[in-house]
Amino acid sequence: MMSRLWASPSTCSSLCDAYVHLGLARRMGVSDKRLRRRTPVRFKHVRDDLSELMSSVGLDLDLSESFLERAHFEGRDLILVDRVPLGMRMETDDGHSWFPTLRGIVTWRPDRCWAAVDHGAIPFLMNGADCMGAGIHMADPSLEEGDLVWVRDQEHGKPLAMGLALVSGEEMVEMANGKAIQTLHWVGDDLWELDA
Repeated sequence: MMSRLWASPSTCSSLCDAYVHLGLARRMGVSDKRLRRRTPVRFKHVRDDLSELMSSVGLDLDLSESFLERAHFEGRDLILVDRVPLGMRMETDDGHSWFPTLRGIVTWRPDRCWAAVDHGAIPFLMNGADCMGAGIHMADPSLEEGDLVWVRDQEHGKPLAMGLALVSGEEMVEMANGKAIQTLHWVGDDLWELDA
């Protein structure tokens, strides 16, 4: 019976359509999550937040001519620059801090607040796991415990995740075991997949 179903071209077409539909149905779960309270704002209304965002990673950019928006996504406040979520407000030990999203890091390429991991850590980080100290080979020496940090691939420098430093940058490099960074946002999570 099954061989006859597979042999029929119309059945094959409908089975292929079913797999495509199944893939689209899974994808819809991500796209159903959307930005809330999305409103355009003037530069002067977000100037302080943008300056905190830029200073957190040592950047000095002029975004006064960009189309800026504020939005809310899964409990996080976002700043959208030209319709792309590039900054988010995260909870830290000191309250709240603005930090670039991974798309912001890809766009702006900051040189501060980073930790580099070997290729063995990449699959775990892509699934949202916390970053272990044994996988970290280099880190920004200015990092302190409680700082927001982005994790990059040691070989290519591509951002993989961002999170909260549980130890200082110097300690991360020397660690042989234990967690070094609590992951808060990674490539492939809902915020990364968000189609703004």
